[in-house]
Amino acid sequence: MMRPPPAGQGKRGEQGYLAYLLRQAHAAARLTMERALAELSVTSPQFAVLTMLRAYPGLSGADVARVALLTPQTVGVIIRNLERDGAIRKTPHPIHGRVLQWTLTRRGVTLLDKCRRHVQSVERRLAAGLTAKTQVAVRRWLASIASEFQQV
Repeated sequence: MMRPPPAGQGKRGEQGYLAYLLRQAHAAARLTMERALAELSVTSPQFAVLTMLRAYPGLSGADVARVALLTPQTVGVIIRNLERDGAIRKTPHPIHGRVLQWTLTRRGVTLLDKCRRHVQSVERRLAAGLTAKTQVAVRRWLASIASEFQQV
């Protein structure tokens, strides 16, 4: 029985398909993020929601789902839990009264800051060995992939 090579070798390395390598890298980074956040009892999806609400306060649940790349159902559960824990609060939209806007509370900002400190080591590992110029190129490449494929 033939065993597949470890990550980084053969088709799981430089000979691999780009889409597979991107998926493999995402899975490894996500697992590492989950482990970094576990001490705070925060999941990667919760971290994404908190991060997007800090960056774009006042988003609706549907908007949060879109920018956090999560299903509306998942975001609904996350929002309920974060609201219950006092990390976020809702306000009615000033024009569309049925739409709820979500923002971080002080407690949510503090939690997100703690999360950021825990994931800084992951970010450093992701950028290890890359020059500042290469980091910009990688960020630009990844953002362009997301933009291009969302338009399809």
